[in-house]
Amino acid sequence: MKNLLLSCLFILALNLSINAQEIKSPDGNFKLTFHLDKIGTPIYSLNFKNKQVFQESKMGFILKSDIMLNKDFQIIDKQFDSENSVWSPILGEQKEIRNNYNEMKVSLQQDKSKRKLIIYFRLFNDGLAFRYEFPVQENLRHFIIQEEISEFNLIGDHKFFWIPGDYDTNEYSYTTSKISEMQALVYDAVHVPLAAQSTIKNLATQTPLMMKTSTGLYINIHEAALKNYPAMCLNVNDKNFSLSSHLVPDAVGNKGYIQTGSFTPWRTVVVSDDARNILASKMILNLNEPCSYEDVSWIKPVKYIGVWWEYFTGGGSTWAYSDNQDVVIGKTDFSKLKPNNTHGANTKHVKEYIDFASSNGFDAVLVEGWNEGWEDNTAFKKERIYSFTKAYPDFNVKELNEYAQQKNVKIIMHHETTSSVSEYERQLSDALNFMNANNYNAVKTGYVGPIIPRGEHHDGQQMVNHYTYVVTEAAKHKIMVDSHEAVRPTGLHRTYPNWFAQESARGTEFESMEGIHPDHTTILPFTRLMGGPMDYTPGIFQGDLSVYGSKKNKLSTTLAKQLALYVTMYSPLQMAADLPENYIRFNDAFQFIKDVALDWDETFILEAEPGDYITIARKTKGKEEWFVGAITDENPRTALIDFSFLPAGKSYTAIIYEDGKTADYKTNPQSYNIRKVIVNSKTKLKQNLASSGGTAISVK
Repeated sequence: MKNLLLSCLFILALNLSINAQEIKSPDGNFKLTFHLDKIGTPIYSLNFKNKQVFQESKMGFILKSDIMLNKDFQIIDKQFDSENSVWSPILGEQKEIRNNYNEMKVSLQQDKSKRKLIIYFRLFNDGLAFRYEFPVQENLRHFIIQEEISEFNLIGDHKFFWIPGDYDTNEYSYTTSKISEMQALVYDAVHVPLAAQSTIKNLATQTPLMMKTSTGLYINIHEAALKNYPAMCLNVNDKNFSLSSHLVPDAVGNKGYIQTGSFTPWRTVVVSDDARNILASKMILNLNEPCSYEDVSWIKPVKYIGVWWEYFTGGGSTWAYSDNQDVVIGKTDFSKLKPNNTHGANTKHVKEYIDFASSNGFDAVLVEGWNEGWEDNTAFKKERIYSFTKAYPDFNVKELNEYAQQKNVKIIMHHETTSSVSEYERQLSDALNFMNANNYNAVKTGYVGPIIPRGEHHDGQQMVNHYTYVVTEAAKHKIMVDSHEAVRPTGLHRTYPNWFAQESARGTEFESMEGIHPDHTTILPFTRLMGGPMDYTPGIFQGDLSVYGSKKNKLSTTLAKQLALYVTMYSPLQMAADLPENYIRFNDAFQFIKDVALDWDETFILEAEPGDYITIARKTKGKEEWFVGAITDENPRTALIDFSFLPAGKSYTAIIYEDGKTADYKTNPQSYNIRKVIVNSKTKLKQNLASSGGTAISVK
């Protein structure tokens, strides 16, 4: 019996060694182990510097109807590959990006059904990515995903920076808590007023999810290259500290309609013992396909102002031309309606914005509320809400086009759909032709409210395909796209660089509504911005909205922090969001917004701790100049700014825009000071940041 037992153990060990596959990252810090368990379920685990990141975690799918693509597998092939190359983004945080990984491709086949599944693992020096391939095969062609089973089994009660799992919005405030505390906090987290909400019934969170372990390990989970597939949320098991994929369903509850010969998005895990490395990671970009356009000369960074913030201040300006809500697109003659005299997007007023943009070196003016239909923009109950080719009577398209060209300024088109997506697609070709005919080269799209087709979700497969369709159609017309309320980005701006910004998170507009927490912008770069640039719309100098009348809101930052956000919140599309008169009042501080670059040769993460503080320096593309931004949460602190990123042996003038001695975001947000110092590569500057304050530095 003893010999028999030893023989069985030997055979078991031999089988495990045959089935167990292992790869390491190029620097050797990461190790991934893969095997099939005793019932043929794919299992992986991940280590970083000999510390366990994920315990054994299951993989696979359940398909309709009762097709179990998560067990009974055998490994029929395995292949190894590696990559070490450099590429240049069209717009970005650095001029060159290194793509360096080791890959393991595992081909699986079920014993009885002969169905096949391929799993790709890539280990970079900053983390792990994996995805599934459904190869072309004889007995599986079209199928419906019921569940994707991708687990991320954690080793402890980590600290999470999270927003609730939701199919329709990413505009929640972030909550910081341990996993075990989430259930007690989720009710308050989800019960907030938002335009569209479809919260997941079980405990769940959105990606990108940022976490920190008790041993000081930083872990970020997201996805890359999301195409023709629903977005991934994460189920949370707060008892055994396990996460698992939760795909956004469609109107009838299905998760995805797939044809063999296709891939899923990559599941991404960025890990480091230094928070700065999380922000520096370019793994998600590396997992996306190269730019698909031959000509990219028309894709440019844009700094803009807009007829926008005045709608949120409570000062009386409106999107709508009249107060008559009984309007019907294509039938109502808007020229016969009585104007309400509060319509912001009128020719005279837009010319004032164009003048201001021209005199201050801005590229463009966004104009919201220019088109017919804002009087009755009822979401979900009405399908044809707007015209995207017909302007209100007081908005002269031709005259403003000619005026803007004379001033060397572009007008940014606005397409708010109020989530009537089917109607927008019907009008899209005419809308893009209208833009070309009238010299518009960028559009801000919006998806406020529940989706039409009814029952679909903002982050489901159908809408994921819609956003890509809009961007690729826009590219045919050489138009850049800034999408709001869309699915969170996954690095597709590498493949489609005209998709140069998104909102897809709680942005500045909420300062005028339910508010933003002081730590919000110290979390966003670790979460939402991991997938791509955000049109956060900073630059509000007059943060006390009570001066305008009806609103009592106050900004969650100091004025100096608003300046620093132009550096810490990367985007090639940056708005000076406040009213022009406030920039005239604080013209010396406004100079930083006029100076700050949008496209970069290098980025240096100097200090970072999610939820607490971030300090970033960036070098302007093609110029000997740098910009630094430092921000903090509600706690005042001293930032240490190390200028070793500067070339050695040279001195530079640094213009420092800093919080005043009495600055405080609650009591004295407009207290700031501007000073000049000489710096070189050996300079280490201790810079005081006020409560929810910041520092912005221009180095030339």
